[in-house]
Amino acid sequence: MFQLTGQVAIVTGAATGIGAAIASRLARAGATLVIVDLNLKGGKLVAEALGNGSFALEADVSAADSVLAAVDAVLARTGRIDILVNNAGIAGPAAPAWEQTDENWQRNIAVNLTGVFNCCRAVVPHMRGRGYGRIVNIASIAGKEGNPNMSPYSATKGAVIAFTKSLGKELATDGICVNAVAPAVVQTEILDQLTPAQVSYMTDRIPMKRTGKPEEIAAVVHFLSSPDCSFVTAQCYDASGGRATY
Repeated sequence: MFQLTGQVAIVTGAATGIGAAIASRLARAGATLVIVDLNLKGGKLVAEALGNGSFALEADVSAADSVLAAVDAVLARTGRIDILVNNAGIAGPAAPAWEQTDENWQRNIAVNLTGVFNCCRAVVPHMRGRGYGRIVNIASIAGKEGNPNMSPYSATKGAVIAFTKSLGKELATDGICVNAVAPAVVQTEILDQLTPAQVSYMTDRIPMKRTGKPEEIAAVVHFLSSPDCSFVTAQCYDASGGRATY
C-alpha cells in the first residue's frame, strides 16, 4: 500500500528533522527524493543515504527565482514531479507581539508562507499538464490555536492552512490533491529556537503528554503523498497527540 515506485518527490527543508524523516519514508516506498534546502551539505548527506537516485539541490524557498531554478533542474534531470512536500519553516525568536521586530515578522512570512506559495506555483503547471500530483504543506497546530509569544509563526501557519484549502479546491478536478498536516510540538532541532517555557506550554496541552516524533508526521505525509489519497483534498490533518479540538 501507498507505493511510490517511479515517482519523484520534492521535500523542502529536508536536510534535518521532520523533512529528513519524510524523505526517508517516501524513499522507502520507492520514490526518488529531491532534497531542497539551503543546507546543501546536509541535504546531500540525506540524499546519499536514501538511494533510488535521490539528490539534493540548494534553494531559498522565500525567493521565487531560486525556487523556479530548482524546479527546472529537477525536471531537466528527472522529467517529472509527482509529489511536493512543503516542509521548510522557521519558528523565530520568542516574544510577545508588541516586541516582535519587523525583521522577525517579515522573515516568518517569507519562509513559512511565501515559501509554500512559491513552491506550489512553480510545480502546479507541470502537475496540471500531466493530470496528476500530490502536494502536502506542513502547517502546525499553532496555526489553529495560536501559541503565545509565537504570533508570527502562528499567523503564517494559519495562513498555510487557508492557502491549502484554496489551492486544493482550485485543483480539485485536475487530478492533484493538496492537503496540509498540522503537527503539535515535535522533537526536532527547531525546538532549539524556543524557550523551555514555550516547549512546556505546548507539551502540557497534548493529551498524550509527549512530543511527537518526526517519523509519526512522516507516516501521515506518506498517505497524503500517495495515489491512495484520491478523494482527500483541501484538508488539514492533525498529528497532535489529541491536542487539536477542531
